[in-house]
Amino acid sequence: QVQLVESGGGLVQAGGSLRLSCAASGIIFSINNMGWHRQAPGKQRELVADITSFGLTNYTDSVKGRFTISRNNAKNTVYLQMNSLKPEDTAVYYCNADLRDVSGTYGDYWGQGTQVTVSS
Repeated sequence: QVQLVESGGGLVQAGGSLRLSCAASGIIFSINNMGWHRQAPGKQRELVADITSFGLTNYTDSVKGRFTISRNNAKNTVYLQMNSLKPEDTAVYYCNADLRDVSGTYGDYWGQGTQVTVSS
């Protein structure tokens, strides 16, 4: 029973910063990719950033230069440092991980989301 739990969301003024964390728990044998998506009301969920087990990163164009994704493999945790936040960054942010659980095969898991609100 694998769970991903996000934390670190909240209310911040434009130009401010937040750091999101996502910890995977349960019986986990290995984790491949981890990433962050976000979804605003009435909008489709979109990729924000992801990171491979080797540390290779990928970002959507709108956050490049402002957000940084990182991971701590010993803690099964992925982070998203968000700087220079803009009102258009307001969304529920979801963590996801491609991991191998007790089944012995890889599967895609999602957290419940954490709200990020950026005021103008």
